Amino acid sequence: MIILRYLGSLARHAELDKLEAKAMIEITRDTCINEDKLVFKVSRSSGPGGQNINKLNTRVTLFFDVSNCQSLSDLQKRRIFTHLSSRVDKSGVLRVISQKFRTQRANRRAAVERLQQLLADSLEIRPIRKKSKVPYAAKQRRLEEKRRRSLLKRQRSAKNLTGDFAD
Repeated sequence: MIILRYLGSLARHAELDKLEAKAMIEITRDTCINEDKLVFKVSRSSGPGGQNINKLNTRVTLFFDVSNCQSLSDLQKRRIFTHLSSRVDKSGVLRVISQKFRTQRANRRAAVERLQQLLADSLEIRPIRKKSKVPYAAKQRRLEEKRRRSLLKRQRSAKNLTGDFAD
């Protein structure tokens, strides 16, 4: 979800064009990132596009400098670096690529949404799993099943020594 925060006054509707819109990308309830901190680079895409593929730059690469972001705490930055280590380079810049759509605008929107999802997933605090034992009843069921199988196999392999098969 992108939140628009408008700077300036709404004195007259005719002056709406003069207002500056500052887009904020909401990561969690408490964390928002200014869209000015994102850098977009466009290049030729290898995806769908027909004739346009050879002449239009529709692939969008989004760069976000995590290490210099003021709205993230040090703990949040460490979590992002840990969870997204394959996407973050040595200088602390996160890279997201989108070439799914035929237009730059759609790929740009998809890249921002993907960034938002990646950051939200990496900042989510997951509960610590408590190691548990196998229940006593489950152990007993397993042992009883082993006994049954053992008895069945013993019965199958027992030699018939009474001579019931004699003609």
